[in-house]
Amino acid sequence: MRCGRILLFFLFFYTATGVAQEYYVRGEVRDSTGQLLQNVQIRQTSTGLLFKTGVLGSFGFSSRIYTDTLEISFNGFRTEKISTAGATPLKIILRPLPIGQRMKESTRLSSRTANMNRDQRKGWFTGDETYADLLENKWVSTAAFPTTGLSLTVDQASYSNIRRFISRGTYVPTDAVRIEEIFNYFPATHIPPPDSAVFAVSSRVGPCPWNWNNHLLQINLSARKLNLDSLPPAHLVFLIDISASMDMPNRLPLLQSGFRMLLSNLREKDSVSVVVYGGMTAVLVRALAGCEKDSLTKVINGLVPGGATPGESGIRLAYQVAKQHFIEGGNNRVILATDGDFNVGLKTESELEDLISIQRAQGIYLTCLGVGMGNYKDSKIQLLAERGNGNFAYLDQEKEAERVLMTEFTKTLFAVADDVYMNVSFDPALVKNYRLIGFDNKAGALLDSLAQLEGGEVGSGHTLTALFEIEPSATFASVAYKKQEPDSIAWIQLQYRIPGDSVQRKELIRIPLYYVYLEQELKQSMFMAALAQFGMLLKGSPFLNKSSWDNLVQLGEQVVDINSPAQVEWLALVQQGRELYDKKKKRNWKRLRR
Repeated sequence: MRCGRILLFFLFFYTATGVAQEYYVRGEVRDSTGQLLQNVQIRQTSTGLLFKTGVLGSFGFSSRIYTDTLEISFNGFRTEKISTAGATPLKIILRPLPIGQRMKESTRLSSRTANMNRDQRKGWFTGDETYADLLENKWVSTAAFPTTGLSLTVDQASYSNIRRFISRGTYVPTDAVRIEEIFNYFPATHIPPPDSAVFAVSSRVGPCPWNWNNHLLQINLSARKLNLDSLPPAHLVFLIDISASMDMPNRLPLLQSGFRMLLSNLREKDSVSVVVYGGMTAVLVRALAGCEKDSLTKVINGLVPGGATPGESGIRLAYQVAKQHFIEGGNNRVILATDGDFNVGLKTESELEDLISIQRAQGIYLTCLGVGMGNYKDSKIQLLAERGNGNFAYLDQEKEAERVLMTEFTKTLFAVADDVYMNVSFDPALVKNYRLIGFDNKAGALLDSLAQLEGGEVGSGHTLTALFEIEPSATFASVAYKKQEPDSIAWIQLQYRIPGDSVQRKELIRIPLYYVYLEQELKQSMFMAALAQFGMLLKGSPFLNKSSWDNLVQLGEQVVDINSPAQVEWLALVQQGRELYDKKKKRNWKRLRR
């Protein structure tokens, strides 16, 4: 039986010191027009437990309390408090917020197809996915909607989190798979931009291994590399969660190791403050020079976990310290390290979003480091990084902490551009339909008519990849393989700001129909395709046709660079994934046969 499809309730009786009766609280949530709402958050006030509505707008859970109160919240709508009475079905109507307030709290989109209205996007909410926060981008007609925009960020957290699940023999939650972050973990070859430019853009069209009738357009953006010695001074506020939930080897001790490695990169002109929250919320160090590594290391080593998780007070204090020691023209950044399990003060994602959006206006960046398992709150940490104009990494092992905080220090902590996004406009004469891979939106964002496409922060030396599956037109082949100057398959409009500059820059860049022929280029192109296929298999994507884990392993063995430890590790992970998911498939088949 599926929750949300069958509206039945059950009574359970337990015999201990007495008989305890349970009620099945159920209902549905609609907007004022009668539209069923998916992913509405429902908090049971007696327990603090959170539930969400399914694809049919319904919900259900058990309760031992006859009369209780539910807090119903959804982006763009007024929060409502509803009283329950036993198992009486609830029909809840949410009213929209006033226009001004909705604009203030507008939802962030990862990508957006121009001129596609809300009614047309509703057609994307079909399928068997229940309680899914992310909806895969669907096929788009180039003739009707030639332009799609996407927000560019350097986040890589999804891949290391996927690695943690598969390495432990655990299925990966589909919402944890963000394919663009897998691309970020395995960047394409960096192409230095011209002297005066911030970005260099390269592109190629190659085969699509899960549908040989289609092609893949890969667009790479390479950011300018900054010289560490010439970088402006930085004031970094380490905001470290030392609550009781961090008392595990893969949490606080892992973060302590990571911060010690980060300290090795600091210069004399840099400074560090340390703020902690847990059993106490306090400033342990204020603006100590980067050359005082021994003193800073002693503070990091002395951290002891315990107490609740007052994340709100910690965030407020960290930003207060960052503002007090703000360096004009410098790199001012809070580095939040946590498992995201806030349980004192502001807790919900919407409350934390409002808090961090206010702090962002002060010109202070936010880098988020996630750790832990079991109670790890990926959605909260990702949201804070998005709203805090920063980036997000998940540390599953010490090697990952070394990569993020030491090897890729400048990439992680020094921005070359803010509010970066691009619009890709396809030529209908060459592309019949297209589909953006990755950059999937939250269901609530797609339903919110006021949701905005908001760009991200890009760090020094990063290479970002956008991948489109394209269905070629009848004239595509005759144009793609001709020897003279290639036609334009698309144009991109790149938009960004230089840090500290309020002026938004715009560049219009031609994307030629350049098909890969050389063996090494084809191998690199197919590796990115393999990464996309990996993510789609984990998501159970309906766009893979009959592709399987066996197909992916065969492709991976052909395209992985054996001189790249990260790629070799990925192939081993794919092989583990095949064993894990093939077992799941066999079990499901046996159940069906019964």
